[in-house]
Amino acid sequence: MAERSFAAEVGKLRLQAGETFRGEGILAVTKALLQSGVAYVGGYQGAPISHLMDVFADAHEVLDELGVYFENSASEATAAAMLAASVHQPLRGAITFKSTVGTNVASDPLANLASGGVTGGALIILGEDYGEGSSIMQERSHAFAMKSQMWLLDPRPDVGAIVDAVEAGFGLSEASNTPVMLELRLRSCHLHGSFVAKDNQRPRMTVKDAVENPVRDVSRIVLPPASFLHEKEKRDHRWPAAVRYIREHQLNEVFGEGLADVGIITQGGLYNTLNRSLELLGASDPYGRTQVPLYVMNVTYPVVDEEIVAFCADKRAVLLLEEGQPDYIEQNLHAVLRRAGSDTVLHGKDLLPLVGEYTSTVVTRGVDAFLRRYLPDVVAGTPALLREPSDPDSPFAPRVAAEAVQSRPPGLCTGCPERPIFSALKLAEREVGKEHHVSADIGCHLFAINEPFNLGATTMGYGLGSAGAAALNSKDADRSTVAIMGDGGFWHNGLTSGVGNAVFNENDQLLLIVDNEYSAATGGQDVLSSRADNPLRSTRHPIEAAVRGIGVRWAKTISNTYDVARLKDVFVQALTTKEPGPKVVVAQSECQLNRQRREKPKRAKAIAAGERVVRERFGVDAETCTGDHACIRISGCPSLTITDSPDPLRSDPIATVIDSCVGCGVCGANAHAAVLCPSFYRTDVVHNPTARDRALRWVRSRWMTAASRGLERRVDRYEVDTSELVAAGPAGTEVGGSEVVS
Repeated sequence: MAERSFAAEVGKLRLQAGETFRGEGILAVTKALLQSGVAYVGGYQGAPISHLMDVFADAHEVLDELGVYFENSASEATAAAMLAASVHQPLRGAITFKSTVGTNVASDPLANLASGGVTGGALIILGEDYGEGSSIMQERSHAFAMKSQMWLLDPRPDVGAIVDAVEAGFGLSEASNTPVMLELRLRSCHLHGSFVAKDNQRPRMTVKDAVENPVRDVSRIVLPPASFLHEKEKRDHRWPAAVRYIREHQLNEVFGEGLADVGIITQGGLYNTLNRSLELLGASDPYGRTQVPLYVMNVTYPVVDEEIVAFCADKRAVLLLEEGQPDYIEQNLHAVLRRAGSDTVLHGKDLLPLVGEYTSTVVTRGVDAFLRRYLPDVVAGTPALLREPSDPDSPFAPRVAAEAVQSRPPGLCTGCPERPIFSALKLAEREVGKEHHVSADIGCHLFAINEPFNLGATTMGYGLGSAGAAALNSKDADRSTVAIMGDGGFWHNGLTSGVGNAVFNENDQLLLIVDNEYSAATGGQDVLSSRADNPLRSTRHPIEAAVRGIGVRWAKTISNTYDVARLKDVFVQALTTKEPGPKVVVAQSECQLNRQRREKPKRAKAIAAGERVVRERFGVDAETCTGDHACIRISGCPSLTITDSPDPLRSDPIATVIDSCVGCGVCGANAHAAVLCPSFYRTDVVHNPTARDRALRWVRSRWMTAASRGLERRVDRYEVDTSELVAAGPAGTEVGGSEVVS
């Protein structure tokens, strides 16, 4: 695991009954699983549930003590298939992944699991990545629950409520022989809170027990005629059992019943937002003491008809808060109320937006409209966020979104090893004189679709970059297509769906595999090709060996992506060779973010200990730079920007490297490979210099002072104060306290 240690979080897993757990919502889930007697846990990392996987990966000692099996699954489908262990045996199992993308991948095993049913509790923890913090397509997991008839929990955004939902999820699953989805919205995963812990429970049956005592029941296997009976069983047994458990254990909640003849029904995950809106309108307070009756659906599927009818029985009208589209719950409630003969008016997406995240502003506006129509006396006033300013020139006046908020597309980190890859690909296209269709993939490399690279036309899913270019395979075309995938996507899905497919169909594509040593975009988790030593996982399996193993004949590995010129030449070869079949280029360099997280503490410790440490930095010669900014257009590095020219005869700004530079050198490598102006220079920052370093600094500075004339006079600049002496230049020497630059 590259990103960080989770030792502090692992320590919280040992809390005993009566002690207080404090932390993030998603981390509270890890403790809740152990308190619930879980026997095995699996999953695939991805925001917002990555930390659950990371903590369990570091908690092997705790898990071993309890007899709990944990696995970093190869994909979400692999994780979902793990739940087969709970089909025949009373094993409690939990898996987790990002949704809806992970649920898409896992839909086949989940559908089979839901058909045959389970004996032990089966919990699917979904990181519902919807709304303004999302990184995926805007869809809901609700459809999967309905399609396969799996129960869907959506608990209130409260750490205690989330922990209760984990325990209730296992109970509901076992009572109804049905897998249960626990939907945790992005904000629920990252909110902080506390709950009173319970003792961890050793599983009633461990994985070892199940392996040594196999059970087989052919009626649970999804094959006719049993599969026809499964559907009948869902209707006649599982659904009624689930409704009975939900009602008996009061999983859904009612607040403020009897206070008014109107009410609000909300998904549990929207409760905090709703209460804040009521507070702004004067109809509640920060502690949830509402003046409007609320029915909180901590279970959004199945809908408990009896509870809905009872809540609406004495109300003229109710408002439903259902985030996202389609309006599954609203349609369901209309059917429930009309079949029951209720004349209660149901409002929903007629007063609230049809699509998009239900933010505080959005919900407040809809609730305000509802209450002013049916219960105006509880509305104390109009909150500031709903007021229209009287002055049209006021900074608070409504504006078109494009004017109010500038677009901020994501970009690659400073020093990212993927930046030179795309610079090299652009230069290769320029050399061969042809543009190519580029099929992109999921990962940091997808940022190449933006400026300055503009590479990528489609993205079809994780590890599907190669498959996304499969149809564009013409033997008569004068060029091939280009496909991209990362090492995480390659091992997730790309080896078979992409490379194997391209080999089998003799697809003449260039496949670029970005190997940055980790599943970097999800937090730096190890994968099969990671080069770090992992005592618990098998790593160091080269990607090139894997692709050659399934038939790729033309494959090259570049171990330093910062060598732009060499990488460009390899791309040119791949784009011009007559070799049939896919051409695979594996571009290797470690993720800079993870590298810096490891190296910065080590460097700081060495400096504090008085050791000699050398750090590379790069800069731009202000008098050599022409100000055409080609270096910026081909790089896009956040550390490479513009500044005023020191030459009074030049009005155009020049390029400059700011302090966030990590010394990767790609700016200079780009300038060399693209034959741009020779304005970049490298500087070595020496911490705790030796006597030899200081002597060299003295000789060099004196030599430069003597040699400086005309345009080179700038290297003879000195600035002195009580703590440091600085002399800078293209080949300068810098002393700052205990630093020397040479």
